[in-house]
Amino acid sequence: MGFWTSLLRKRATPITDRAGLRRFLETRANLMAQTTLYGYLRTRAGMRFPQLFSDDAFVRSINIAKWQLWLACLADLAVYSGGLVASRSQARPEMVAELMRDVVEGIFRATGTPADAGAEFPAGAQKVRARISLCDWSSVPDDETAFSESPAALVRFAPVIDELKALDDPIVRNSVRFRWQQVRRDFVQFLDLEAMLGTVAP
Repeated sequence: MGFWTSLLRKRATPITDRAGLRRFLETRANLMAQTTLYGYLRTRAGMRFPQLFSDDAFVRSINIAKWQLWLACLADLAVYSGGLVASRSQARPEMVAELMRDVVEGIFRATGTPADAGAEFPAGAQKVRARISLCDWSSVPDDETAFSESPAALVRFAPVIDELKALDDPIVRNSVRFRWQQVRRDFVQFLDLEAMLGTVAP
């Protein structure tokens, strides 16, 4: 387990309300976006990895990739989390839908449009909203199915030449899926479902 993962687990508190859910989604999406992107780039660049940050154009590409991956991670985790709340409770799907829309909007309000996120960030945020709005919460399984966007986003946006990404594709996707396993375990461990149900009551 990495340093940041250990630190987050030490600081973790039970997820009992919307603020706690929002904090969990935001911190874990940040963690996943940065560790998977930088891990992939470090593996590909080897000893040259620190030198890449002296290239302004490359740094801009990294920042754009980081924010696009963050959007994908946020969407995946929000779908999984809402699905788990729905499957383990008697809350009606429309109540879960309202909860997740509110939580995701809270994250977007706090984040705004980052200056280094690139021109496509607002459109990416809208795609996240659309996915949340159209989700059938009662059909989200408690497995890795929800985590469909983040592996593809890392392959698509990482500033690595296409020939290498084509070779790396299966390994990169599997690496992202593997990293989500601990986040899923954390959510199950820290979710106080009985308290959370009070936030989705009529």
